[in-house]
Amino acid sequence: MPQVMQWKADSSFALKYPLFRLYMLGSLPSRIGEWMDFVALNWAVLQLSSSPLHLGILNACRLVPIFLFSLPGGMLADRFDRRSLLVGVQAVMMIVTFVLAFFLYNEAPFIWILLAVVLRSIFMALETSIRNSYMPSLVPPSSLSSTIALHTAGLHIGRILGPAVAGWLLTYMETFSLLILYGFTLFVSLISLLALKEDMPTKRKKQLGPSIGIREGLQYVKETPLVQSLLLLAVVPMVFGFPYSSVIPLFVQELMKREAEGFATLLSISSMGALLGTISLSVFSVGAIGKWLISSLLGFGGTLLMFMFVADNFLFASTAMFFIGITSQVYRTLSRTAIQTTVPDGLRGRIMSIALMDRGFIPLGTIIITSLAERFGVFIAGIVMGAGCIGCTLFVLLQRKELWKL
Repeated sequence: MPQVMQWKADSSFALKYPLFRLYMLGSLPSRIGEWMDFVALNWAVLQLSSSPLHLGILNACRLVPIFLFSLPGGMLADRFDRRSLLVGVQAVMMIVTFVLAFFLYNEAPFIWILLAVVLRSIFMALETSIRNSYMPSLVPPSSLSSTIALHTAGLHIGRILGPAVAGWLLTYMETFSLLILYGFTLFVSLISLLALKEDMPTKRKKQLGPSIGIREGLQYVKETPLVQSLLLLAVVPMVFGFPYSSVIPLFVQELMKREAEGFATLLSISSMGALLGTISLSVFSVGAIGKWLISSLLGFGGTLLMFMFVADNFLFASTAMFFIGITSQVYRTLSRTAIQTTVPDGLRGRIMSIALMDRGFIPLGTIIITSLAERFGVFIAGIVMGAGCIGCTLFVLLQRKELWKL
């Protein structure tokens, strides 16, 4: 019986390559700072308003630009030097972060804070699309799967350390101070990008008009059923599953009766699980990827349901959150890997930006879940998350059987 996971050959391990090591070393501080920023903003809004819906509005402002600007980011990545684009975009993110910290320090009206969040999120959306297109140029094709998994592992190291550091610092510092620290970590990332070689010119530099570039990417999706199915399946956890990060403050406050440190602790624990999942994928080669993809997504929904029923016990809730982290990130990494390895390099920026648009459904899910929480209570809203994730996944699988053939 063939094995479905095998130890990877050393030649495929992405950290062997100096450019990728430098990129990872420079980007890790900003990933930690990003989650410090996330915790500080969410907790500040919940404490100021005590409204689940206001929390949903904040996260909608943070995530809607991802849906709107991921594709333009991919088009830019396919037409211009990706490293130079990253430098410019991250510089703007750093400046806007300092402006947002200034608003919080001066207790500016909530609408100004939301506007700053929207502006920064636009450039974050561009940065994510460009970054995902840029990373494959730092390693040979044989290391692409390892690159994606290790980069994702770096993101989750940030998710582990960022909330933990934020929870500790919030007992001594105001929220605006954490945003200032995030701004400085973006500066560190900029320095590392400037030290990398420029992106080499390839056929993807062909100057296409914007409408042609978009049509070419959409036409490829239309003609490739497997990519269609992967993109469709990705919507399910974005609506019903991944909003869990945004609504954890509600679970902590209403079901667990804890404060900011409980919020930060659960985020860190979920990221520990995600880190374990991504490290496993970076070390082992996965066969029968479709079955692992489907199993991890169904497991994600199941562990969300489990969390809701054990939330009154912190140990059991933490265990459930750990498995939420594992299952959600194994699914996410395998989905990205399947798309990356399917599309040609000349279309990778546009197709990956379309794939990354799935995160734009998170604010829709967040608004749905927080509205349900305000109307029917936090427990019912959480049950809808888990059951919706499982039920919709099964429905998509019945319609798209090619996913089993991956």
